[in-house]
Amino acid sequence: MMMNKKVFKITSIHESDDRNFWRNKTYLERIEALERLRRIIFGYDPSTARLQRTLTITKLKEN
Repeated sequence: MMMNKKVFKITSIHESDDRNFWRNKTYLERIEALERLRRIIFGYDPSTARLQRTLTITKLKEN
């Protein structure tokens, strides 16, 4: 069965079920969902998200 990709429906935010869905969520759940979307969009990778290390070379004093 082929999906017809030319058909779409535009609805108002006032007619959408999404509005009621998000109204029933706590503010923490909404922030977590926003963070999840941000990570998906910007490609968050925990293995590369580390603190940058700096190397400092100091000379020892001769006594």
